[in-house]
This record gives sequence, structure tokens and C-alpha cells, in this order.
Amino acid sequence: MALSCDAIIFDLDGVLIDSDAVIRRRWERWANERGIPFEEVEAVYSGRPALEVIEEVAPHLDPEAELDRLGDEMATNVEGLEAFDGATALLNRLPAERWAIATSGRHRTATARMAHVDLPAPKVLVTADDVDQGKPNPEPYQRAANRLGLAPERCVVLEDAPAGVEAADRAGASVIGVATGHPPDALAAAAAVIPEVEALRVQAEDEGLRVDWRRDARG
Repeated sequence: MALSCDAIIFDLDGVLIDSDAVIRRRWERWANERGIPFEEVEAVYSGRPALEVIEEVAPHLDPEAELDRLGDEMATNVEGLEAFDGATALLNRLPAERWAIATSGRHRTATARMAHVDLPAPKVLVTADDVDQGKPNPEPYQRAANRLGLAPERCVVLEDAPAGVEAADRAGASVIGVATGHPPDALAAAAAVIPEVEALRVQAEDEGLRVDWRRDARG
């Protein structure tokens, strides 16, 4: 099975950058500082904007103040961050107008992480600062496709979180799940699930892109 599209939209954390340990460590510390059981935070933070997570698990707190504090530390805490194998090479091979990033992180966090691991900067970057509603709402992927000048239906999305898979599917894009932080069954709504971005095979053609993946991935 292969997919044809005009562009690929990547999630950032868990797809291009291995940041799971950094994100988990910071959320755990925040939960402990606020007296919130970490299990409640862990159950909802993956793939979602931090503001919405804070509003859900700590409605008694000022979400904007908490977000500023959390965001400052997320942007500066880059210890242990690495690009996944194959991520930089893949992005460098793609025509600049054929790919974008749509992340639930804030702009300063996303750009700091990309710079730290030497990922190329996309022409189109959609962050939590650019949308009214984050994943699983389809707005992030709708906005990224729009900025590329494309319909979402002409895009393939790579996502590692169930909330992101739902967002891309609701936007009308084809979705490939990346099982770096969740078991494949949790990403079952995707058209295919690959173990990591290195399994992806992308070929530029006259009419767009042909997206395929290694046969050891589940499709």
C-alpha cells in the first residue's frame, strides 16, 4: 500500500524529535508541585496543548499563569532531546513547499527544540499559539494545509498520539501513525502504523509525493 499526496504534515514531538522523557519529566514535576496526581496528567497530556491539559486537570488554577511557567521550562529544557533516526535526512530531501509541521507545543518551544537537534526549519509551522482549538480538534491540520495552499485531503499526516490521529482524520487528511510512544493499537484509526519515521519512504514525482513504508510496518 502506498499513498499519493501533495504534501506531508508532520507532528513534531514523537515523530521528528524524541522528547518523551523531557516532556514526561516536566509534567511530572509540575504535577508534584501543584499537588495533582501525575496519573491524571499522564492520561491526557499526550499530543494536546498544555493549556487544555492544565484546564482539564487543574481548573482551580490560573491556566495562563501556569502555561507561562510551564512553557518557559519546556522551551529551555532541551537536555536529552534528539532527532529520530532519518528525520533530518527525510526533511532535507523533501521540496520545501511539500512539507509542514503542526505541533501542540508553543512556538518558542518548537523552534528551540528544532534548533537544538538541527532539524531544518519548515516554511509552514503551526503551533498552539496559532490555533483556537488544539488536537484532537482538526484546526491545526486544517490551518497547516491552508498555509501550504492545499486541501487537507491532499496531505498525509504523520502522528504519534491518538489525539493527533483523530485531529488529522477529522481534517480529512490521510494519517500514518508512528508508534514511538503509544502501542500500534492506540493508533488504529490511522491508515498505517510505522515504528519510526525512518521506516517512511517518500518519492517526489511530477504530480506530488508518493509515500510508502517498510514492509515490517503494519499497514
